Amino acid sequence: MSEIDKVDKYNYAIDLLRIVSIISVVLIHISTKTLELVKYDFSNNFFTLYINQATRFTVPLFFFISAFVLELSSPPNLSFISYIKKRFSKILLPYIFWSAIYQYLVYPNYNGNFLKSLVSGGASYQLYFIPSLFLLYLFFPLVHRYYYFFVKKQSILFFGLIQIVLLANDYYFKPLNLPQPIGVFILNLDTFILGVIASHYQQEIRDYVKKHLISLTITTVIISILITAEAWILYRLTKNYLTFYSNWRPMGFIYTLYIGSLFFYLFDKVKTNLNLIKTIASYSFFVFFVHIVFIEIIWKLLPTSTLVYFLIPFILVIIPSYLLAFLVSKIPYLSRLTG
Repeated sequence: MSEIDKVDKYNYAIDLLRIVSIISVVLIHISTKTLELVKYDFSNNFFTLYINQATRFTVPLFFFISAFVLELSSPPNLSFISYIKKRFSKILLPYIFWSAIYQYLVYPNYNGNFLKSLVSGGASYQLYFIPSLFLLYLFFPLVHRYYYFFVKKQSILFFGLIQIVLLANDYYFKPLNLPQPIGVFILNLDTFILGVIASHYQQEIRDYVKKHLISLTITTVIISILITAEAWILYRLTKNYLTFYSNWRPMGFIYTLYIGSLFFYLFDKVKTNLNLIKTIASYSFFVFFVHIVFIEIIWKLLPTSTLVYFLIPFILVIIPSYLLAFLVSKIPYLSRLTG
């Protein structure tokens, strides 16, 4: 059973994936600042490095989830104009609002052009995701319309191979010399296409993971360790911080597919507190936008001796981020501005 009209249009496992992903985003940013604080002393901060690397699946997984949900919610005869209006109306205004907050209030010494910041996502370091997502939104109607071309085995293998080659070149040799958001768009295009395809094969994914649950779990853990070791070794050899900052790696691409499938199967078994899960998941974009504000506040207020234990600042960032998201959700129409 692989047709979309034979599967649930709404899946709470996706909500749980969103929650895990946004928490992972916060973990990445907190642990990165902690590693900067200890001057990249990985030997004495291995756990921090491991958390930083093991959560690197999160941004590619967000692209995957976005495609998954878009395909589930789109009719066969998709109207491009109405689709664009619906997609961009939900994110564009909050994106402009938060870009202004970061450029003029959080980072007031930033001297760049605001319009240029909007195009590149340069007002704050997490915002690059949104322009890249916009490009993928524009690309989605093509995948949706010609789905039966993209789902062919030859197409999956071809695009997968191209993706791995591009990721390998970008990570091991020379970063793509492309302006943002084009570079991120290209390095995540196949992940996005696979998200569309996966929405048609939910039961097949469940069956496969169930059959290979132990081996998939072990393999996923091993890959997370290998990703961490790879980043550590390459940084020692090159002193290039991008070896562990980068989310775009061949092994990371595979890791995202493994851990995403594993989480999808496990989360699909959750049958309680579904309304609560849906509510918390609805705060994801707001938390994505706001958490950097709390990181900057915490980093200015807490002593260095406290910041090196990254779990403390993580708690002090994630709790107020969700609390503020909850409060904002109670004010009519405000979420249209803030996300």
